[in-house]
Amino acid sequence: MSAGRTIGLIAGWGNFPLAVAAALKRQAYAVYCLGIRAHADPQLAELCDDFRLVGIAKLGAHIRYFKRRRVTQATMAGKIFKAQMIFQRGGWIRHLPDWRCCRTFYPHFVARTQDRKDDTLLRTLVGAYAADGIVFAPPTDFAPELLVKSGTLAGRRPTAGQMKDIEFGWRLAKELGRVDVGQTVVVKGLAAIAVEAVEGTDACIRRAGELCPQGGFTVVKVAKPQQDMRFDVPTIGRGTLETMIAAGGQVLAIEAGKTIIVDEPEVIRLAQRHGLTVVALDPSEEPGVPP
Repeated sequence: MSAGRTIGLIAGWGNFPLAVAAALKRQAYAVYCLGIRAHADPQLAELCDDFRLVGIAKLGAHIRYFKRRRVTQATMAGKIFKAQMIFQRGGWIRHLPDWRCCRTFYPHFVARTQDRKDDTLLRTLVGAYAADGIVFAPPTDFAPELLVKSGTLAGRRPTAGQMKDIEFGWRLAKELGRVDVGQTVVVKGLAAIAVEAVEGTDACIRRAGELCPQGGFTVVKVAKPQQDMRFDVPTIGRGTLETMIAAGGQVLAIEAGKTIIVDEPEVIRLAQRHGLTVVALDPSEEPGVPP
């Protein structure tokens, strides 16, 4: 197989990496996958030409793995639980970072001359790969069918009151994204119940359920205004819906064309079964929803 049809995949948590790997194989790529330990699904071994579980902080080893296989193009998919990696006792040290990782992220974790926002860290990461001739592309370039189309996907169209909550939450979520804090806001009655930061979408929804035990709230998840589609693409799946059901959420609003639904038919069936509304909005088409 030619080097032009060889690709690297860095896989985090969830079904998204499985969907991307399957799409790459359908396109006749030789897929060499590095699965982040304690995150990646071992089933990736059945889809990829080669699969290795690796520590998140072994950057030098990751780059050498791809270079030895003549990989010059790569993509990444799946969630990395940043809070567990950075803020628990021992932090990065317990992951035994190699020299390349230490050198690359020294400004962020030791000198602290640069911040540790998601976009900052991920751009530093892809820059390290690029220095060795490995260029990252958005996973949606290979699986565009995963990007959700606009429309009411499940349940009834949101009521006038729910649309006001969506518009309100959309503005807040876009502002959170602009400063690279989070992408999800939970709203009820034009009041923000919970906003996402390092904990992730599911934890944000669970916290909303604790603060608003009567339920009936709206979850808004959007792309950042400066969204780099090479990484951190807004993603929902069955787990998102299950968390909403348990917490008492009623409406999920996402951004069409910039959000991925993994296993969309299954997600829609689950929403229908539990009476949830799932709506994908395109700001250019939907009056009142800010871009």
